[in-house]
Amino acid sequence: MKKILIVEDNTALAYMIQKWLSREGYDTEIVSGEPSARKQVRKGDIDLILSDVRLPEGDGISLLEWIQKEKMDVPFIVMTGYASVPGAVKAIKLGAKDYLAKPVQMEELLDLLQEILQPSSSVRLEKKMLHERISPKAVEAERLAGKVAPFDIPVMICGANGTGKESIARIIHEGSYRRDKPFVAVNCGAVPKELASSLFFGHRKGAFTGADSDREGYFTMAKGGTLFLDEIGTVPAEIQTMLLRVLQENIYVPVGSNRELQADVRIVAATNEDMERAVRNGTFREDLFHRLAGFEIRQPLLSECPEDIIPLAEFFREKYSGELRQATTGFTPDARKLLLTYSWPGNVRELQNRIRRAVLLAEQPLIGIKDLNIEIQSGTPAVPSVIRPLRNSDDVERQSIIDALKKCGGHRKKAAELLNVNPATLYRKMKKYGLR
Repeated sequence: MKKILIVEDNTALAYMIQKWLSREGYDTEIVSGEPSARKQVRKGDIDLILSDVRLPEGDGISLLEWIQKEKMDVPFIVMTGYASVPGAVKAIKLGAKDYLAKPVQMEELLDLLQEILQPSSSVRLEKKMLHERISPKAVEAERLAGKVAPFDIPVMICGANGTGKESIARIIHEGSYRRDKPFVAVNCGAVPKELASSLFFGHRKGAFTGADSDREGYFTMAKGGTLFLDEIGTVPAEIQTMLLRVLQENIYVPVGSNRELQADVRIVAATNEDMERAVRNGTFREDLFHRLAGFEIRQPLLSECPEDIIPLAEFFREKYSGELRQATTGFTPDARKLLLTYSWPGNVRELQNRIRRAVLLAEQPLIGIKDLNIEIQSGTPAVPSVIRPLRNSDDVERQSIIDALKKCGGHRKKAAELLNVNPATLYRKMKKYGLR
């Protein structure tokens, strides 16, 4: 059982996170300050630290610096009330695995923990899940992925959030000669602009304030393997230029270094945006787009693949019934009907999360409508025509965000699903337009 240290002085938040993690089978320990956190870490049984930046005694950054100084190999996730504050930026530079913006979302936290602590099980889940898909559109996407896999050319995977674009990317990696080398997945929408160069290309000790040691970038981490760039359309203009150079010349230079390094990676990019429109609007380089889109694959919406819904629902039900030790045996007829008529704006990811919750709450062997917690009116089209995805001019984009937030009662994650973007992207856009 993996043990997670929660360093948080907000007692209510700490116990809420502990409750989430306990349900998922994690062991947890709660402390409220840096000194007590150090004491727990010294015991040597902590598998991951989840820490607030601001603490009544010390702070999360000092704790991370101490862990690095002591050369302790413990993954560190920082929580902050503001996703772009200097503290979060510094934490990433110091080696934190990732950061979470408050209020912390359960699904986001659990997905991140699985990615860090159980990467192999996550890959196995994706492979098993793909076998459940029988719809022509999903099967065609998998066929194309297998077809292009042996050829070392860039691939662009297009599809909405939650459709399983990373699963397609892994098919490509597993079918290539690079299969025995790393597969490194990067959510470009969650990369702070200030850190982009360092995260992509690495940095040398002394390159900037706080750079106390060398750090590998994504290109070095993926050496010999596949670099999966999700939400490629959110990459800042200056990084687009650097990526173009890497694709053209197969070289890159870490921040603070004058030495060119060989870029031995295959790039697979993914997007939920209309990239051709982004090129026309001048927000994405045309030459980079054509370099990345050497071969395009479209991953369909779950609503376009009704044949897959029940098999996937049963797959997730069996998986979480075992993990959560719940004796569910299936779905009631009404629940099955609801699964088939709901529009699934969050696609396969939403289906997975709803089934996990339903298994946890179910009091009978058959999961019912109440357990699914799906509003009947939510079965209408996912994105009303008055709410446009985030890919238009600034004025229209700002109004689209306002409309989505109103429709979702201010719930940012639901608004992100409605707008077909990652929550981190929505947060960044809200900050840009002064909507926080």
